[in-house]
Amino acid sequence: MNILVIGASRGIGAHLVEQALAGGHRVTALVRNPSTFKQTGGLLQVMQGDIRDPDAVYRATVGQDAVGLTIGCRPSCTPVSLFSTGTLHVLAAMRAHRVGKLVCVTGIGAGDSRGHGGFVYDRLIRPMLLRTMYDDKDRQERAIRESDRDWVIVRPGFLTNGPLTGAYAVRADLAGVRAGKISRADVAHFMLGQMTAMNCRHMAPLVTT
Repeated sequence: MNILVIGASRGIGAHLVEQALAGGHRVTALVRNPSTFKQTGGLLQVMQGDIRDPDAVYRATVGQDAVGLTIGCRPSCTPVSLFSTGTLHVLAAMRAHRVGKLVCVTGIGAGDSRGHGGFVYDRLIRPMLLRTMYDDKDRQERAIRESDRDWVIVRPGFLTNGPLTGAYAVRADLAGVRAGKISRADVAHFMLGQMTAMNCRHMAPLVTT
């Protein structure tokens, strides 16, 4: 496939680029500062741009089969709009270029996954440190759900820098479930699998160990 990764510089996005290239896919990485992007490969194209710039997103989306969206930002007490605004730019570009597949990372605590992170996370960390971020992730999820694309929303548990294991649980029904830890590499593995199989199409599963 031709895969566009937005948020490719670090974390889940960097693992997604690495795994997609290893799988023989052609990857476009949209990054704000290409000089700091370390990955290379014959099937890799690095493009400079910001998800908040609709023209940059439009150019990067040309010829793609799927988009992996893994953007993040620092916690803030002020209103956040990066996730929802950027995702609207991505969806518009996908429609313009007839790109069908979007796999997007949000997080535990977004949408109807709120309340499944455990006492400390649900009662302290999310409301006190991450509230404005997750308010915008809720808007991001609504925009994706209301779109006409094939999409999967990925809600990982608590992220680690552990290795790729391929051993994780995918839970669409969250009744009685509390998120555990999962490596960023394993989240990327799940995302890449969804880009090819889309067996969680129009779902927002929790991915955890």
